[in-house]
Amino acid sequence: MFELWIPITAAAALFQTWRTALQQKLRGVLSVNAAGFVRYLYALPTGLAMLGLYTWASGHVLPVPGPMFFLWCALGGLLQIFGTSLLIMAFGFRSFAVGTAYAKTEALQGAIAAWIILGEAISPLAGIGIGLGVIGVLVLSLAGIGLSRRELVAATLQPAALCGLGSGLIFAFTTIFIKSANLSLGGPDVIHQALLTLVVTNILQTLMQGSFLAAREPDQLKKAFTTWRHSAWVGTLSAMGSACWFSAFAMAPVALVRSVGQVEMIFTLLFSRFYLKERMKLGDIAGLLLIVSGVVLVLIGR
Repeated sequence: MFELWIPITAAAALFQTWRTALQQKLRGVLSVNAAGFVRYLYALPTGLAMLGLYTWASGHVLPVPGPMFFLWCALGGLLQIFGTSLLIMAFGFRSFAVGTAYAKTEALQGAIAAWIILGEAISPLAGIGIGLGVIGVLVLSLAGIGLSRRELVAATLQPAALCGLGSGLIFAFTTIFIKSANLSLGGPDVIHQALLTLVVTNILQTLMQGSFLAAREPDQLKKAFTTWRHSAWVGTLSAMGSACWFSAFAMAPVALVRSVGQVEMIFTLLFSRFYLKERMKLGDIAGLLLIVSGVVLVLIGR
């Protein structure tokens, strides 16, 4: 049976990969906090447009949010900001590649957290698929960095890896809070709920990180507006990706969505191979096969 959340998740992964590629242009211009701020600020017009168009096209009335909806949105938005900062902190330590790799364990951590908090159970076959996908992501992330087995074990205990694991855990809880916001709205149309959740979360994130920039980095706040030509595209792709993620979370268990979403690594690898003309290594191919196998098992076992 065809399930809409599967192509929506693949689209989310594609938009996220595309956004990340464009965001590289802002690295040398904006600080870490300003780069996060423009992602939320410039996502707002696109998010509002999508919500307005969908409301008009569907003929549905906007859901009436309660206090818990705003609480879940605020918690999810704040944790996403913290998770992003923690991940970037990994870049300041040695073995940052290991930290980045361990951040990708979010799918596994999210599966455990969703099972405990939301009661979302998955089949044993899907569980094996999630495990294979995580191993594949680790193989892809660590391929070619030249660490021996002993060095890899040592790096796992270093601050970079700990920051990566912490970031993955925070992103896992971010997903759960966003799903809780969707569920609190009720109603028949999960996409409508997801778009409203996106807009409210982006507004709160813009206010939170914008206030921090105004107080601590006022010069960066100005640059966030002067770089609008590049930042607007980053925000647009961020809004489109988040709309797909939020919709998929409302339709399917968190663990399954995040596991299928690991095709992001495949998109990144294909972009590297066919656009940047970089050669694939043996580790790349092995990681690619593991991720594909994991996704297939997740889809069969769902």
